[in-house]
Amino acid sequence: MNRQRLEFIAPGWVDINLGPAPRPAADQVLVRTRFSAISPGTEMLVYRGQWPEGVPLDSTIEALAGAFAYPLAYGYSTVGRVVATGTAVSGDWLNRRVFAFQPHQNLFCAAAATLQPIPDDLDDETALFLPSMETAVNLLLDGHPLIGEHVVVIGQGIIGLLATALLARFPLATLTTIDAYPLRREASMNFGAKESHDPADPSLLARLGGNEGQGGKADLVLELSGNPAALNTALSLTRFNGRVVVGSWYGTKKTELKLGSFFHRGRVSLISSQVSSLAPELTGRWPDGRRLELAWQMLRQVRPSGCISHRFALADAASAYALIDRSPGETIQVIFDHQ
Repeated sequence: MNRQRLEFIAPGWVDINLGPAPRPAADQVLVRTRFSAISPGTEMLVYRGQWPEGVPLDSTIEALAGAFAYPLAYGYSTVGRVVATGTAVSGDWLNRRVFAFQPHQNLFCAAAATLQPIPDDLDDETALFLPSMETAVNLLLDGHPLIGEHVVVIGQGIIGLLATALLARFPLATLTTIDAYPLRREASMNFGAKESHDPADPSLLARLGGNEGQGGKADLVLELSGNPAALNTALSLTRFNGRVVVGSWYGTKKTELKLGSFFHRGRVSLISSQVSSLAPELTGRWPDGRRLELAWQMLRQVRPSGCISHRFALADAASAYALIDRSPGETIQVIFDHQ
């Protein structure tokens, strides 16, 4: 069997690179991929050529070390089965189902220590959502939702939906979501939102108690839309001493923030959140692996595989990315089936 690896060649252009099947080094295993999931956030920045210059791909993931440059193999959500082991690896790894932070490809070698064995009570499709769930867990750790608070989540892509599903398990006063697409608003309600609104609704701020220049009633707003203009909406909805967690990564997209009215007088906190690290105040209580184990537990509760809206063969990758790029309202989670 040959190795097939997806590569981003230039903005809007992907191709499949063919090569011989890799052989594991002594401390590695060979994994045959079953599924891999497209991240509609970071991967679309790569696809559209919106990755900021000078920013490394991911210094915390071995398979994504290095700087951004085309052609580029990218992706970080893969599940498969170990089909061969290196001479220094225990035979117990053979035939084990594993999750890997690896680019889209049908075969790959990786050090066993970088793989996550998939729990027996979780299916492969649910395991695909591990990095998205870990991100959602991180967002809540950074946002510190409290009992009785009014919470708004802007953006109901897969990260926003999982954050909503987790927040729905808190004893909040209200949980409201905002998204431009009916398909995602419906999924949001299914995951526990009490209300879900279109950001284009001219009465949105009034309906949610927001008043530009005077703040709103939300104690906590998560901005997860990927649209930098949504930050002004978030600020308009936030009350005195409220928090806005910015979980979106905008890449080269820019916006003008309106910070000249309520932001300072309202003592609103803008909080950055990124899954590659934990907030410094949490690291003493959250050693390596604790957040990941919590993400596995939350996958058991939420079971998000129903969010898979489209499946493509790797050979049809160009169609998959074009769909997400041109018709985002039709998709939630797009995956590659490597069978």
